[in-house]
Amino acid sequence: MSDPEYVSVDHPRFRRVDRAIFVRRVVADCLSHQCCQIADEGVPLATHRPLLEACCQYGADTDLAERDAILARAASIRPLLDADAQVAPWFTTEIQVDPDYPSGEHVRTATFRGGCVFLAHDKRGCAIHRASLEQGWDFHGVKPHICRLFPLSYEGDAICISDDYLDYDCADAPGAPSLYRVGRDTLAAVFGPELVAALDTAEAAVGATPRPAADLVQIRV
Repeated sequence: MSDPEYVSVDHPRFRRVDRAIFVRRVVADCLSHQCCQIADEGVPLATHRPLLEACCQYGADTDLAERDAILARAASIRPLLDADAQVAPWFTTEIQVDPDYPSGEHVRTATFRGGCVFLAHDKRGCAIHRASLEQGWDFHGVKPHICRLFPLSYEGDAICISDDYLDYDCADAPGAPSLYRVGRDTLAAVFGPELVAALDTAEAAVGATPRPAADLVQIRV
């Protein structure tokens, strides 16, 4: 992607937003999309084999508080995983210092058989998210917020787009809503309604025509 063009936002923490989040598009319902990874030429990889949950194949950065919350829910999550994944490491051991993260530090979910360890089960999507839905507990603060935000991200004082957004064929799918509209509720849940109010103003300034949020089926992996 080209260098982002930022728009100012009035918010105590975030002062800029990549205007592309209001005009670039992404599939809203991950679990009904037969996703593929995309080669550098912008076409599906030569095998043409779907790579479901392609954006999850490398694992995800996980705030230390989220790691601890996942481990606290291990008894709920573990039975959904394949037998080998139940006893495999769930996280890397190296701790990265990063002031952008709430605790100031993060680890990464481990990879297992070509994807995030939490994909190793009998259905599509994240075992953490699935466990919360099936068992009736709140995944906020447990499922890594980086996963929930994707393909939106943040760095310093800016809301931006993940570097690998264009690696997957869910990007700019015809008729799909904007990245902002798909991620709007998650941005509010992670950073608060004040950020969404500021971004709504920026969206209007950009001149984007949002598809009403009520029309979206927002199912993330």
